[in-house]
Amino acid sequence: MKRAFLFVLDSVGIGGANDAEAFGDTGSNTVGHIMERAARGEADEAGLREGPLTLPNLATLGLFHALDAASDHPLAEASKAPTVTGFWGAADEVSNGKDTPSGHWEIAGVPVRFDWGYFPDEIPCFPQDLLDTIYKEAGLEGSLGNKHASGTEIIAELGEEHVKTGLPIFYTSADSVFQIAAHEEAFGLQRLYDLCELVRTHVDALNIGRVIARPFLGSSAEDFERTGNRRDYSVLPPEPTLLDRLTDAGGRVLAVGKIGDIFAHQGITKLRKATGNMALFDATLETMDEAGDRDLVFTNFVDFDMLYGHRRNVAGYAAALEAFDRRLPELTAKLRDGDLMMITADHGCDPTWRGTDHTRERVPIIGTGPGLRPGTIGVRPSYADMGETIAEHLGLDAGPHGTSFLSTIANA
Repeated sequence: MKRAFLFVLDSVGIGGANDAEAFGDTGSNTVGHIMERAARGEADEAGLREGPLTLPNLATLGLFHALDAASDHPLAEASKAPTVTGFWGAADEVSNGKDTPSGHWEIAGVPVRFDWGYFPDEIPCFPQDLLDTIYKEAGLEGSLGNKHASGTEIIAELGEEHVKTGLPIFYTSADSVFQIAAHEEAFGLQRLYDLCELVRTHVDALNIGRVIARPFLGSSAEDFERTGNRRDYSVLPPEPTLLDRLTDAGGRVLAVGKIGDIFAHQGITKLRKATGNMALFDATLETMDEAGDRDLVFTNFVDFDMLYGHRRNVAGYAAALEAFDRRLPELTAKLRDGDLMMITADHGCDPTWRGTDHTRERVPIIGTGPGLRPGTIGVRPSYADMGETIAEHLGLDAGPHGTSFLSTIANA
């Protein structure tokens, strides 16, 4: 029986991207810079964590070997496990963006070769004709924000005015996104979803990747907090992905977390939602138990990016990595003959970097499975190599992008 498990640690990049300069990200390194800060005691937080970054289980799968291969980071060598039990390597991204859909679609075998649309970093950032159309069709008197902003900061800034006036908060970032924040009770959760669906129909012409509902609760700026009812309204991938190919061939894709939203729910057999990395971990373990022959369990662990990368919270990011590492043996304990587990990322979001946006980095590829050979798979030229490896493992025909490395790790 063949099964595959693909786990994306959202934004856990390892530096060294061959085109980082084109994105203004030369020198960014999410894992490497967290290690540096932690080694200097600058990732200590009372009651949370302290000391050097400690990831023994990820190290045993080859994370720090991958970091060394990707970016030759000076702390990588000393952090390597003496014995590596997994396969390890890194990959460059060939997609035009450093956003979530581009990264995930390329992992699933479909690089994004077109250019996304973006909104300019000016106030207002959204075209007035677009806003007027939305206001008219949604029955709105207007909106708040209309600028580039951090999601938590703009809620603190404008949340009280939003609750008082009933006007939704519109904002964007360096990614191809139109984000709408609204109070779940004062504005209404379903009303927020309906508004996002309406906006989705009007930003297609601008080639905007995602419209994101960002609901929150609370009574004032001091206690406003985003809830787990986020929803992403994505465009469809431009070609059939690994998910489509697998489901068309009779296999199942069991998605956990925001994977369904990222792929516009195309190629998804079953979706299990959860909020927070540890809840996502629990949901993943349950889903692994359900997986059968030719099934793919596909999870995105979003907290690394959403809670810590974008918020430039080094201590929180380090603690989240260590929390995942402590539970990693629970995943490997679920593996049985015929299984392939792969852990990677979709881009970087260096918490030490300027701004609040993603960073262009190589991503790690580490993994294991009973009977699979440990050792290096090298630095791969595209994330798509991961999707093609899983495709070959599950008995699918080769796709048009990427090259499988299954022969490197499979039994002779």
